Amino acid sequence: MLKLNYFNLEKKYISVILKEMSNKTLFQKIIDREIPSEIIYEDVFCIAINDVNPQAPIHVLLIPKKPIPKLSDCTNEDKDLLAHLMLTVKKVAVKLNIDDAFRVNINNGEDAGQEVFHLHIHILGGRKFNWPPG
Repeated sequence: MLKLNYFNLEKKYISVILKEMSNKTLFQKIIDREIPSEIIYEDVFCIAINDVNPQAPIHVLLIPKKPIPKLSDCTNEDKDLLAHLMLTVKKVAVKLNIDDAFRVNINNGEDAGQEVFHLHIHILGGRKFNWPPG
């Protein structure tokens, strides 16, 4: 007869949950409302928040709710989400009254300046930008 040790099962279950919680990125915690943030826009697929370290008068991060570490980790199954994100950039720009002049940036990997490994799009505006960027 199989005897279950419920205490050990419960401990195992709790440790799995805690591990999953600790594996969440900063952005997943914001999406799950575990960390407060100023939300600029939200729909079922993504959320836009103000960047805490702005590089322009307007600096918003558009973040998919699906946790994808980097743009280079996307697959063909992500193409509709990526299209949605690009169209949402326009919605956010219009909402912020920068739809005539804004910059969009995605950092892919540590050497490109990515700090949070959850795909996100920088939307910057409110000032003139130069080329090439820094």
